[in-house]
Amino acid sequence: MSNKDQQFESLVKSFYQPLFCYAFWICKNHAVAEDLVQETFTRAWKSLHQLKDIKAAKSWLFTILSRENARRFERKQLPVSELNDDWQLEQISDNNQAINQMLLRRDIFKLDDHFRIPLALQIIGGFSTDEIAEALNTNANTISTRLFRARAQLKKQLTDSSTSQGENHG
Repeated sequence: MSNKDQQFESLVKSFYQPLFCYAFWICKNHAVAEDLVQETFTRAWKSLHQLKDIKAAKSWLFTILSRENARRFERKQLPVSELNDDWQLEQISDNNQAINQMLLRRDIFKLDDHFRIPLALQIIGGFSTDEIAEALNTNANTISTRLFRARAQLKKQLTDSSTSQGENHG
């Protein structure tokens, strides 16, 4: 196996799962997320010679995925089925933690893209504000504001849903 092959295999093993999680968070569709990750790795393979520092691989791959996601809106879109608010109910057990995670995920999916995407990069990708700004080609102050507003909206949604659950069950 060549050095390029070994380097690429290492990238796939290290970053497939976090890239898929991020892709799923931004597109809300399992098949589209798989396609985004596949296209990300295809582009990474073709441009592997441009990766000078292996420590930059994580942000490089997430940037490729973000740009690939933007490209899919430039292409003709085939219809995809939308997820409703209860799309995971049949997938969870009678476990309170699983229910709380599902409700949190549902509320995150309700956020606008310009709030949800930086939040997903921070939570799933573990990126700093500056890294998110670079990946999304946006000012770091703008990203800080979006992250703050995303958390505020999420907090309000969680407070509202827990209040309404109390009214329905109490």
